[in-house]
Amino acid sequence: MLTHPTLDQMQALGLGGMAAAYQDLADQSNADDLSRDEWLGLMLDREAAMRADKRLTNRLAVARLRFADACIENIDFAAHRGLDRRNTLSLAQGAWLKAHENLIITGQTDPAS
Repeated sequence: MLTHPTLDQMQALGLGGMAAAYQDLADQSNADDLSRDEWLGLMLDREAAMRADKRLTNRLAVARLRFADACIENIDFAAHRGLDRRNTLSLAQGAWLKAHENLIITGQTDPAS
């Protein structure tokens, strides 16, 4: 089977993830052990993951977050802000969301303000 026309057609249809997965699978020596259904499943998984990543990247770009790489693990609890480590990490687990509870955060959140 000619792979280049297939890859070109996938790219033309906007299926870059499937094309990349197809190329990776074709380059693997043990790919012959996989069935057609497994090949298709792997290619669809890659396409879905790439589209989800692209959507997230676009949303983050549109959001123009001041600290785009901020995460709960980087909170400095040593700073004198009155943050309780246990309470903050408990809130980060999101149990309050699953329980359909509300959360109100009060006080100064940005010392530069």
